[in-house]
Amino acid sequence: MAGVSFKTVSRVVNGEPGVSSAVTDRVREAAAALGYRPNAAATALRRADGRTATFGVLLEDAGNHFFAMLLRGIEDVARERGVAVFTSSTDLDFAREREMTAAYVARQVDALITAPSDSAGEHLRRVIAQGRRVVLVDRTLDGLDVPTVLVDNALGTRTAVDHLIARGHRRIGFLGRDPSIYTSRGRYAGYVEALTGAGITVDPSLVHREGFTGSSPRAAIERLLDLPDPPTALFTGQDVITMTAVSVLQRRGLSDRVALVGFDDFELADLLQPGVTVVAQDPRRIGALAAELALDPAGSGVHLVPTQLIERGSGEIPA
Repeated sequence: MAGVSFKTVSRVVNGEPGVSSAVTDRVREAAAALGYRPNAAATALRRADGRTATFGVLLEDAGNHFFAMLLRGIEDVARERGVAVFTSSTDLDFAREREMTAAYVARQVDALITAPSDSAGEHLRRVIAQGRRVVLVDRTLDGLDVPTVLVDNALGTRTAVDHLIARGHRRIGFLGRDPSIYTSRGRYAGYVEALTGAGITVDPSLVHREGFTGSSPRAAIERLLDLPDPPTALFTGQDVITMTAVSVLQRRGLSDRVALVGFDDFELADLLQPGVTVVAQDPRRIGALAAELALDPAGSGVHLVPTQLIERGSGEIPA
């Protein structure tokens, strides 16, 4: 239709030099009229480096606000570089994580960006041994030397608990996730560091560290508030737990009496009464940095994205 050779069409499609602007326009007009799109799979087969311009992304739950924003950060960078992004949620299911990792590798993705739930990480070691690029986000694995993007969970939590201690709180409840999760361990460590640093003994009755499904966060919060000597403040280690805590405190009429600081910001946190004080992460920046590292063969090391304590009222209630 354009009246040129296959080679000329190839040069235009691939953005190579040596074709006049008039011929380039004619080829593009013909491609648009025919609805032509390059076959990415065929292109990858012909490339000497085997690149497919694709990322495989494995996250705990792509529907969760934190992971959804992290994914947007990956997409922002990938779109600019002409990379397609495939995403799956693992739901902390080790078998599913291994299955989807194998599926992405079989499809020859250029890089695997993953928030690993399997603490052993043997499936990722095999992927690396096969020469595939792996970037970790939100979590790390011991002995796995790959580019990693994290926040300092312990420091963020210590900042939050120090904030509560400064307002006179000594009985501070901790509601975190399963200790097998990397982020959960870091946040609990920060809680212990803050109390110990202030000369406060950690009270096991104020600590709840289990997997949260269904109504279990609500039951754990109710149990803490029903103690003979209940906490005067709560630290919640995830946005879902924080939102549940807000609901329980409101229903009990304790929103203005029990202080609350949560890890992770969430929508409408500033519109509640009182507004919810949080340790905010920047998941979009985490995702963008991970994508940049995935595209950079020389990228390595652990990269920390800072957290920020945002005071809105709930964390400033005095004991």
